[in-house]
Amino acid sequence: MDGGTRHGVSFRRLRDGNEQQGNSSQAIPGTDGKWWWLRPSSTIGKDRRSTGPRHVPARAMAQSISGDVVSSGESLVQPLLSIVVICHNMVREAPRTLHSLSRRYQRGIEDLEYEVIVVDNGSSRPLAEAQVREFGPEFRYVFFPTASPSPVAAINAAVDASTGSHVVICIDGARILSPGMLRFIALAIRLSPRPVIGSLAWHLGSKVQKVSMLEGYNQEAEDRLLADSGWLEDGYRLFSVACLANSSGKGWFRSISECNCICLSRGMYDELGGFDERFVLAGGGYANLDFYKRACELPGAQLITLLGEGTFHQFHGGAATNARPESHPGKRFADEYRGLRGMPYAKPEQLPIYLGSLPKQAVPFLRQSAEQA
Repeated sequence: MDGGTRHGVSFRRLRDGNEQQGNSSQAIPGTDGKWWWLRPSSTIGKDRRSTGPRHVPARAMAQSISGDVVSSGESLVQPLLSIVVICHNMVREAPRTLHSLSRRYQRGIEDLEYEVIVVDNGSSRPLAEAQVREFGPEFRYVFFPTASPSPVAAINAAVDASTGSHVVICIDGARILSPGMLRFIALAIRLSPRPVIGSLAWHLGSKVQKVSMLEGYNQEAEDRLLADSGWLEDGYRLFSVACLANSSGKGWFRSISECNCICLSRGMYDELGGFDERFVLAGGGYANLDFYKRACELPGAQLITLLGEGTFHQFHGGAATNARPESHPGKRFADEYRGLRGMPYAKPEQLPIYLGSLPKQAVPFLRQSAEQA
C-alpha cells in the first residue's frame, strides 16, 4: 500500500480491493479502475486571498483526486483539463450542460484526458450524485455546503482539488457548450506557453433573456425550443435558436467583457490567486469579469478566442441574466467591483489569436461580427 497527502486529505492506494479500513476511511474508484481509500485530515488550509479559512469539504477533495500521484513505480495519466462546473438549484438545466461536456456529445476528443468536477454550491435542491456520474467516468460530484450566494469559494476549492495541468472554469452550470469546445481548447493550449482560451456567449431565444422574459419567454418555452431544435443530434444547431449575450454583443472581432468557459494553466490560475473571494454578491457579481480581465492582463498571456464555438445560456432565474429591470443587480455589482479595485470595470483590450472552424449555423454571427468590427 502506498500513501501520501493532497489538499488536506490523506490517502492510501490499494493494490487490490480487499484490504479493510477503519470507519473514518472512504473508498472511491479512481479513473484508472483502481480504488483509493481516503481519510479526511483534521485541518484545512487557509484561503489565499480572503480573510478567514476556506472551508473545503473533504468529500469534495476526495472525489476530485484522480491521477497525478506517482508511487512505487506506478504512474497515472494526468488529465490535460480539469473542468469545474458550478451549479445552484439547476436540476433542470445542469443535465443538459453536463451532457454537452460528455464524450457522447463532444467531437474529436477520443484521446483527450479530462475530468469534470461538478460543484453544487449550497443548493436547496441539489443534483443527485448518481445522475452526474451517468455522464461518464470523467465526472465527479461535490456538494459545497455554504449559505453564500457567491460561487467563488466553491470554484477555488474545486481547483485546489483538481488534477489537470489546465483548468476550465464554467461559473454558470446553466450554459450548454458547443460540440467542438474541448477539442479546440486542447488544440489552443499548443499555440502559446501562456494561453488564455475563451469563447463567446449566447442566450437561447431570439432576444437576450432579460428582454425576452418580459415578452413571455420562460422555461417551458425554452424546453419546446430545445426539443424542436435537434441540438442533441447536432449541437451546432443551437446557433440557430440563440442570440449573442450582451457580454459578447459585438461578436468575435471586438473585445468581450467576460468568458463563461475560460481555460488557462493551473500555474497561471495560481499566479492570479484564483477567483477573488471578496466578491460576495449573488452569482459572484463581477467576479467572473474580474477573473477574465486579470487573466488576459497577466504578463506574457496570449488570448485565444475560439471561432465557431460558444456557450448557450438556459433560462433559470440567473442573478443578472434573468433579473427584471426594476430589480437588476447591475449597480450593486459595479459598486462592489469599484470598491475592490478602486476603478470602474473596463473590458480587457488584448488582441486575440483566433482558432476554430465555422459551422454553417454560425455564419450569420460571423457576418454580424464583421459588420460591427
